[in-house]
Amino acid sequence: MVRVRFAPSPTGHLHIGAARTALFNWLYAQNHKGRFILRIEDTDFARSSEKMSKGIIEGLEWLGLTWDEGPVFQSRRIALYQKKAEELIKKRKAYYCYCLPEEIQERKESVQKRGKYWKYDRRCLHLSEETKAQFEKKGKAKAVRFLVPEKEIQYIDLVHGQISINTTHIEDFVLLRGDGMPTYHLSVVVDDLDLGITHVIRGDDHISNTPKQILLYEAFESKLPSFAHLPLILGPDKKKLSKRHGVTSVLQFKDDGYLPLAIVNFLAQMSWSPGKEERIYSMEEMVQKFSLENVSKGSPVFNLSKLDWLNGQLISQMPASDLFPLVQEELERENLWCKDFSGKNKEWLMKLIDLLKERCRTLKDFSVSARPFLSDDFPVDSAGVEKYLKDERLPALLSILREDFAGIDDFRAENIERVLRATAEKEDVKAALLIHALRMLTLGMRVSPGIFDVIELLGKEKTIQRMSRLEQIKDFNKSSREKL
Repeated sequence: MVRVRFAPSPTGHLHIGAARTALFNWLYAQNHKGRFILRIEDTDFARSSEKMSKGIIEGLEWLGLTWDEGPVFQSRRIALYQKKAEELIKKRKAYYCYCLPEEIQERKESVQKRGKYWKYDRRCLHLSEETKAQFEKKGKAKAVRFLVPEKEIQYIDLVHGQISINTTHIEDFVLLRGDGMPTYHLSVVVDDLDLGITHVIRGDDHISNTPKQILLYEAFESKLPSFAHLPLILGPDKKKLSKRHGVTSVLQFKDDGYLPLAIVNFLAQMSWSPGKEERIYSMEEMVQKFSLENVSKGSPVFNLSKLDWLNGQLISQMPASDLFPLVQEELERENLWCKDFSGKNKEWLMKLIDLLKERCRTLKDFSVSARPFLSDDFPVDSAGVEKYLKDERLPALLSILREDFAGIDDFRAENIERVLRATAEKEDVKAALLIHALRMLTLGMRVSPGIFDVIELLGKEKTIQRMSRLEQIKDFNKSSREKL
């Protein structure tokens, strides 16, 4: 059975690159009817935090990447790592190192000054038993180093193909530090063996770690897992994606109004394509189509405009009933929610959601677009005022149109349009003059959904009231420009 793991370190947030790694592991497990295991690598006590662990878990849950086993916390398995290190010492595949860090640094600098390559000089490998006994008697701190054999390491990477590395330049690396804490290489291999991991799917920044870990698998006389290293995600400047690009956490996207399925599609389609057609794929479709063989070797570039497009597509396709609770959360954050929206006015709000969703790229757009429908306190586009409310005929035309609107018994879009066009024809003006003016007066925007649908939802009373604000808005706009 396929067994994969996602093993984040809780020293930071669940960022985009890590989330994609989690997604590919999850998709691979689901595709092969295997197991997806969550492991928290929290042995860096100085930098790890419970808050970050909870944030990682919350981010995975939001994305829908549920795990079958775990979370397994490395901090609770220290004794196991120490036991495994001792096993290697007994097999003479590792040895104690009593060198202090400052002693090693001094020797390293001395070698480098002579223009030579440095790797640990194995001084402690050749210590006499008498010297070791003296160190032990003094209680000198000791690390455990792996004895690296000279050999050629070859393995097939499921993304990059065959990789070969000679161990000549790999020094005897530390397994346990002087304080008894494991290093990454020991803990990751011990855990992967203990958890029965069959496929290690991770970022290709780990390619350099793989030879050391292969040596450990061989030292433990265990079968190697399959390795697949995913290309790193780059920022728009073609450098590794980081905080400087403004992307700090997957949950940041949640707060910014993105939907989890849009994020999942965005992550998947940066390095792997479910098909030739650019669209939103369901989780089931991605599981069915997923294959590591189709993962690109090239590093994808983070493209926020594509995410916006995907998110907008998903929002426009969703029924209002599914969007309703999400829009409610957004309106509550902006103090635009009314309890009647869950009761007598729910049907009206559902119509409003359907009207606005085609133009919303994120959930936050709903609070911006819906504000004029829910409050009389909304911004007015000054450029729109200047362009569409300057015609000197408008005061008289709007006065006539208000009276004509007041006479509509069935205030529906088709009747509103019929009356407006009839008024425009009667007064010998283009209907567009009245339409643009109405949009500015009722919504404060130059662009909106169909104005007649807008006015129907806004209602007769509020529409007529706002049509009376022409001079007020023009005066405010003039005052604002004079201040500038």
